[in-house]
Amino acid sequence: MNRREFLGLAGGLTGYSVFVRAELPGPTSPPSREEIARQFDQIAPPQPGGDRFAGEPHMTLVDLDCDVFVAGGGMAGVCAAIAAARHGARVVLVQDRSRLGGNASSEVKMHIVGANAHGARPGWREGGLIEEFRLDDAVNNPHRSFELWDLLLYDKCRREPHLTLLLDTTLFAVETHQGLIRRVLCRCDKTEHLYRVTARQFLDCTGDCRLGIEAGAEYRVGREARAEFGESLAGDTADRHTLGSSILFTARDYGRPVPFTPPPWARKVTRDMLKFRPISSWEYGYWWIEWGGQLDTIRDNERIRFELLAIVLGVWDYIKNSGDKPDSAHWGMDWIGFLPGKRESRRLVGDYVLTQHDLEGRRGEPDDAVAIGGWPMDDHPPAGFDRWREPPFRSIPTPDVYNIPLRCLYSRNVHNLWMAGRNISASHVAFSSTRVMATCAVMGQAAGTAAALCARHGLNPRQLYEDKARLRELQQTLLRDDQTIKGLKNEDPADLARRARVSASHWHGPARPELVLDGQVRDLPGQWAHRWAGKLDEGEPWLELAWAEPVSVREVQITFDSGFHRELTLSASDHVTRQMVRGPQPEMVRDYTLSGRPGPDAEWRELVRVTGNYQRLVRHRFAPVQLQALRLQILATHGDPIARVYEVRVYG
Repeated sequence: MNRREFLGLAGGLTGYSVFVRAELPGPTSPPSREEIARQFDQIAPPQPGGDRFAGEPHMTLVDLDCDVFVAGGGMAGVCAAIAAARHGARVVLVQDRSRLGGNASSEVKMHIVGANAHGARPGWREGGLIEEFRLDDAVNNPHRSFELWDLLLYDKCRREPHLTLLLDTTLFAVETHQGLIRRVLCRCDKTEHLYRVTARQFLDCTGDCRLGIEAGAEYRVGREARAEFGESLAGDTADRHTLGSSILFTARDYGRPVPFTPPPWARKVTRDMLKFRPISSWEYGYWWIEWGGQLDTIRDNERIRFELLAIVLGVWDYIKNSGDKPDSAHWGMDWIGFLPGKRESRRLVGDYVLTQHDLEGRRGEPDDAVAIGGWPMDDHPPAGFDRWREPPFRSIPTPDVYNIPLRCLYSRNVHNLWMAGRNISASHVAFSSTRVMATCAVMGQAAGTAAALCARHGLNPRQLYEDKARLRELQQTLLRDDQTIKGLKNEDPADLARRARVSASHWHGPARPELVLDGQVRDLPGQWAHRWAGKLDEGEPWLELAWAEPVSVREVQITFDSGFHRELTLSASDHVTRQMVRGPQPEMVRDYTLSGRPGPDAEWRELVRVTGNYQRLVRHRFAPVQLQALRLQILATHGDPIARVYEVRVYG
């Protein structure tokens, strides 16, 4: 029986199957422990009697129905699933590992980088969900445990009442009809369940395009020839080579001699091999221990794992036993990865293929921009460490951050298939920039938000692009969620603050109060062009919005300053971490109140009092109240003497 017959018979022959129909819940408040427990009863229902599924006699079939299905739980998939769930879609997220985060998880331990290019482009740290996660991690995980990062991502998913998470579960079959995915089949051998998931919108965040491949989506592998897109950084001829994979390690000083004897299969590394790969410290592994791009990074993963481990142990043997690094005597390796951190495999083809020209700004700004990138065009020799006679990378900075079009995030031939992460529609040259995890995260947020919008309005991705009113709605929704889109600003017609007159107790330098209404929520270093600031030593500064007539207010949204000029990520490297604040960011407003009054002669009434805030984007919802004025009063920051606010939004 082939997999299409497998899917089809599952729907029609009850004598061969066990079905449990699970309609996923959609409460509006965070789930209680009891509600989460009921969700487990839906994904692992009590075993009914009757015959088993033909060909899988020990597996129970569970039917799930949702609005948005997400395959892959790396940073793109997590952000896509949470974004879709927060916008009201019922979401199923399937991850084939026991933890979320992909290359950022404790299984690989790669720190997340993005548009700020490791500090080379200060001020361009990504906003949105990835900023929320980073700020949470900095405060709650100052000691830099990658396992706690895994837990943070798990917790974020568990807090979403519309999101059902299936870990250790692999997608393996897809049913399509007339160019649309109807349902998918996934399996969890640890729990002996087969999940058949019906959805309206499907997102491939697997990196390897597994969902797209099963659905028959068009895809690319390898490097295009220069002539195909006219890219100066492409080679003369096309090939199927990709970037390789890496395995990292960590080590620490034990205060006493720690010997090391490599296994016989470890590679022998010499000083010549390290000419372009300098070793200055050994607390954290080396990204340039890379290999396998000359092979198939999917099919040959086991061989790639073996060779990478052999190289890692050979490099560590050189550090410990060559005599060149005597300071390593007391250092011992305390962790080594066993999951190769994969950079590249397949890329799906969308209505638009992002190229070098887009990254260099030669095609103008796309009208469907939904996210930014900014990492250099960072290409590596496919054979990685085996090409030790040449540098391990070629990095060409982009002139500026660049926008990523919506058309790169959906399939050209499968009409309800989205993609986000390293598998978007891009040439190899453009991919060498978009592949990094913070960029993958913001693409995930964009695709998840768009998928929820399509599910709500009965649209397919291409229809969303072609409906310019809905496209603008998507862009404004993303901006409201603190997603950065270069060149776009808040023009949300529902934002009552845009009709208000703004004033303040005082302001610092050029940071005048009216700047909180200019629609921009980011300044570059040295600028005070888009935020209001007030000094705490001049009293508790306040910012006030006033309307000509009372308005009904039920939500206030504030964007604070979280120090975008600094890098902020979780890294096992002390060197990288020294550039960060692993805790609340000092500029962040910690304590504040929101007060309102219904008329000019009325008393101020406190609506909200907050202590201990450390998040950039905060939202306060309450029963509708009639206000003619709203005041934000800053009581304290996390250490900076100047309080800063980028934006205040008000919704009725």
